[in-house]
Amino acid sequence: MSTVQISASDVNKLRQQTGAGMMDCKKALTETNGDFEAAIDFLRKKGAKVAASRQDRESNEGVVIARTSEDGKRGVIIELNCETDFVAKNAEFVAFANQIANAAVEGKPADVAALNELEIDVENSRIKIGDATTDKTGKIGEKIGVSKYEVIEGEKVIAYIHGNFRLAVLVGLSKNVEGADEAGKDVAMQIAAMNPAAIDKDGVDAATIERELEIAKEQIRAEGKPEAMVEKIAAGKLNKFYKDSTLLNQEFVKDSSKSVAQFLDTIDKGLTVTAFKRVALGA
Repeated sequence: MSTVQISASDVNKLRQQTGAGMMDCKKALTETNGDFEAAIDFLRKKGAKVAASRQDRESNEGVVIARTSEDGKRGVIIELNCETDFVAKNAEFVAFANQIANAAVEGKPADVAALNELEIDVENSRIKIGDATTDKTGKIGEKIGVSKYEVIEGEKVIAYIHGNFRLAVLVGLSKNVEGADEAGKDVAMQIAAMNPAAIDKDGVDAATIERELEIAKEQIRAEGKPEAMVEKIAAGKLNKFYKDSTLLNQEFVKDSSKSVAQFLDTIDKGLTVTAFKRVALGA
């Protein structure tokens, strides 16, 4: 048991340094005989225990952040989760997510595991993102962690965040030309709203095509059409699927007289989408 007198100012100082609760700070200082560095370690260890005890909790709230590199040739999306909407809307939590996204742009990790190994600045020291999220779990009392990490590289990459950090999109364009930023944002908004299955029909996976054909055939048979016509009509329905569900073939939301491909062609001949990523919170 500590014989050192722990003052209210000491407790407050530790609280300011760590963001932990008053009672947790008092206990940490008491357990470590007033040693601030040891008390910080004590709180971090407590945070790790809290994190471990909350592994079975659902953390479907949070924020989705999209960010691009300074040269506009690389973009990332990260999803940082917590348990409640209250925490997700906290400015400090959003700032923490932005810090992680910035680290992802600069560090170029291969996946979430590698991202968690990157270091960021926290309270005047460098700390791994994985450890920082554990600390946040201890301080906030909710399960915190990065669940998704997506990357796009290309001649021009545009990032778009929709709503209150609940959905983010990256769009890669084939050329960096005048008007690319605005056009890319328009296409990103299209992706956010319409959730295309692929860039064009060549990007639709075989399983999806098979499923759409089978659904179409069942619909046609249910309508009483002759079996000899089923394949032909199903092919037509598949083409309708491509028009509705592949990005370049969709009607452009801002001008329904054009497809997205035609819209991009008005910006610069041959301009097209090379890749896109769409991440919705909790999806």
